[in-house]
Amino acid sequence: MKRALATLVLLLCSLSVGTALAADTVTCWFPPGKSLDQAKAISFALSKESGVKVTPRIAGKYSEILDAFATKDQNLVYAGSFAQAIIMARKLGTPLAQNVDGNELYAGILIHKIGQDPQTILTSSPAAIAYAIGASSGESTAKAATAGKAAVGVNSHAAAVEAVLTGKAQAAVVKDGWWNSNQGKFPGFAAYEIPRHSIKKNPDNILTASSSVPAALAEKFKAGAIKNSANFGPNAVMKPFVASNLNFSLGLMMQGKIDPLTYKW
Repeated sequence: MKRALATLVLLLCSLSVGTALAADTVTCWFPPGKSLDQAKAISFALSKESGVKVTPRIAGKYSEILDAFATKDQNLVYAGSFAQAIIMARKLGTPLAQNVDGNELYAGILIHKIGQDPQTILTSSPAAIAYAIGASSGESTAKAATAGKAAVGVNSHAAAVEAVLTGKAQAAVVKDGWWNSNQGKFPGFAAYEIPRHSIKKNPDNILTASSSVPAALAEKFKAGAIKNSANFGPNAVMKPFVASNLNFSLGLMMQGKIDPLTYKW
């Protein structure tokens, strides 16, 4: 009798563990504009290594990702520091791994017309600073450098510089890597590193599991990402990510009077 009872207990425990790890599908979210082919390649790698079907989904807007992470559904997301900082602040998930490809850390820098003093613009015209909405290198840096006063929010770094060209803004804050690749398109402009704010400490391309994903399954996703780094793009090297590396991005939000608990796109 005791042996039969013990066997039953072991069976129930095994079923419980199996249920905890099981999921019909896990949705892996990607930011707006992400390549569908890349999203499929990443999801395939995570599915293969975890034994769980991972379905890629490219968000139409970032709020879709936050809404999904707030549910009991099992989700993953592969995105940059602004969304990841909000997820961490709201305790909606756990970061697993990051693509360390040489561009894993970035900063926001101020772009202004040559001949103008950038510090004077920040001091005398803080509301006239353009920035990409929902970007650490745009909105967070711009607002941190202006005590929350920067007010020309647009949908991309290119649109931020265009706002300066058309006179809608006095200067723009953009991602340093983006500027390095696109500055040739904007003759007559110069870049300025804002003291205390233009620091390459914003982490990019982080894989995070929602709080509904069991820890054991999350570990499988982490291991799968690291083992299949090539699926994450050219020169990709996936490595474990420490959540505290998002502290700088969260600090920019706080300095810029952005509340990650209530922020809406």
